[in-house]
Amino acid sequence: MKFEELKIILKRLYKDHVNRYLNRIFLSLFLSLIVSLSTSAIAWLLDPAVKKIFIEKNQTYAWVIPLAIIIAFSSKGICLYLARILLIKTGQEISGELQTKVAKYILNTDIATIEKKHSGKFISNINFDAGQVNSLCSTGILNAMKDSMTLIALVGVMLYQNWKLTLFALIMMPLAAGLAKSLGKRIGKAVSEAGEISGRLTAHLSEILKASKMIRIYQKEEFEFQKSKNIIFEMVNKGAKISSIIVRATPLMEILTGFMIAGFIFFSGSLISSGELQVNQFFSFLAAMMLAYQPIRSLATINMVVFSGAAGAKRIYKVIDQPISINNDQGLPDLKPSTGNIKFSKVSFKYENSNDKAIKDINIDIKGGSMAAFVGHSGAGKSTIINLLPRFYDPQNGEIYIDGQNTKSINLKSLRRSISLVSQDVILFDNSVKENILYANKDASEEEFFESCKFAAADEFIKDLPQKHDTLIGENGIRLSGGQKQRLSIARAILKKSPIILLDEATSSLDAESEEVVQSAIKNLTKNKTTLVIAHRLSTIHNADKIFVIKKGILIDSGTHKELIKDCDYYKLLYEKQLK
Repeated sequence: MKFEELKIILKRLYKDHVNRYLNRIFLSLFLSLIVSLSTSAIAWLLDPAVKKIFIEKNQTYAWVIPLAIIIAFSSKGICLYLARILLIKTGQEISGELQTKVAKYILNTDIATIEKKHSGKFISNINFDAGQVNSLCSTGILNAMKDSMTLIALVGVMLYQNWKLTLFALIMMPLAAGLAKSLGKRIGKAVSEAGEISGRLTAHLSEILKASKMIRIYQKEEFEFQKSKNIIFEMVNKGAKISSIIVRATPLMEILTGFMIAGFIFFSGSLISSGELQVNQFFSFLAAMMLAYQPIRSLATINMVVFSGAAGAKRIYKVIDQPISINNDQGLPDLKPSTGNIKFSKVSFKYENSNDKAIKDINIDIKGGSMAAFVGHSGAGKSTIINLLPRFYDPQNGEIYIDGQNTKSINLKSLRRSISLVSQDVILFDNSVKENILYANKDASEEEFFESCKFAAADEFIKDLPQKHDTLIGENGIRLSGGQKQRLSIARAILKKSPIILLDEATSSLDAESEEVVQSAIKNLTKNKTTLVIAHRLSTIHNADKIFVIKKGILIDSGTHKELIKDCDYYKLLYEKQLK
């Protein structure tokens, strides 16, 4: 990371987050000042201690100086503790703010952006990268304040004792600064790479947890284990590299310190021999110099913390700075649904990762309160049409209307409030049955809740669960069958009471018995609602008011089942294939 880029990131971090905590930082600065003065006082007190107690044998100083040393150590310990508590809290809160921004972005951005990046990498942004920023805003700020002031105070003590020795001791400081600059560049690069590996590791672990059955049935345990081991070892090696860069400063500082102390003792001997330095001054100076070792070492590695934190912040900003192409404009009017008429006018759409259009010049009119079905081979564009209505994606060409209102010209939340979705991929949360159904409407009454369960035929199996409606169903409803999960999804949609229903192959993965129950629940859900259905089994849409036949993204025909069997060869072929 170049210095100019580092400066921009730190300025933004200060402007967006740190400046709100300046009162805590200034209080920590004051406490750090007390720490530095206490540390320097400990070194200075050795001068009168040696002279008054050991040389002059003054009995008064024999108890005054030890008491002063106790006070100095106590004030240092208490103030350092308070400063750390303040900045640890500050770092955690700033980290939390960044994590919240990432979470908010994930929840508000468009689906296309979410699909570009693996979920594990978003998790890494929240866990790993925010943690790096936390270290910068807590440990980094505290060490920068405390150690710089402590070093200044101790250098003051050294100057007070003997300016010639001080000049000799200061030779070490530019060497330490040069060392820190060199190591800082290396650790910044290593931490950036570690962040990328962390994202890949989280993504991989997420996949093997979701695909546990698939891995076992294809006997890929060893393959996935080796893949996991490689990524983990890569992460371990990168962590070891970062640690080695950090600790590399220690032996180099030790060697520099060794040369400095050896030279210092030699030089001090000549000064004592010439009478320019007293023994008591020597011990006080030596104590100050040895106490200065810790802040010098800390300041030599402070830029490593800065580079690491800035690298983490950079990756987070890269996520949250991406523009949201489909967002909720509060200034737009709410959708005013009346009959529920839907119209697609010359709509075309292409996915970013594809060269071909998913749908081309689609013109559709759906009467309010009717059921419209979409049929065609897999990949024909049926799901694309369904996904365009609630604006999961926006078409590149054409317009979509609900009761004459352009979906792009109305408030996004009001649009989605009017639409319910039941798909073959049921999404349930690791919570109770009740909480999953109430997800559609947290303010629903008990009567509305039980009514939705009854209409969805969910009450038939809920009554047999261990804790009835309060039974925890596990991650994505793992403790329920496919039919049971689908009925909960339908109950949730019923509770939403939206005028438009989207059914995306809602019964395609169910057995005949479960499908019969779910179809009955769907009838209750779609009664007097505008319903768009993607049907896997054509036998389930005989009674649709209108069927649209899609082939390679093009609408080739429409009509009732009887009309299409008679007039549309492609539909007839699809139907006959399923009968066979």
